[in-house]
Amino acid sequence: MTWFIVIVIVLVAGGAVVVGVGAGAPMAAVHDDRPDVLPFDRPLVASDLDDVRFTTTVRGYRMDEVDALLLRLRAEWSERAAPLPPDLADPAPTETDRAG
Repeated sequence: MTWFIVIVIVLVAGGAVVVGVGAGAPMAAVHDDRPDVLPFDRPLVASDLDDVRFTTTVRGYRMDEVDALLLRLRAEWSERAAPLPPDLADPAPTETDRAG
């Protein structure tokens, strides 16, 4: 009887390993099922980030949600930090500006 229990435990553990490494049927595709709390019709402001809450999972937060927010912040801040084109930049001060 002891050997039977040991064999069953080994088979169950082996099955868990096979499922854990992804063998067998693939997992279902992930889809976004949460409503967005951030506005998409305007640039973000600091107070928008007060409302951000990520979905928690077994190992922390959902990486796709965090990655999407970081990509959006990076894109918006890069756009804001881009240098102005030469025709919009402040011209060099002239002699009359310095004199007076």
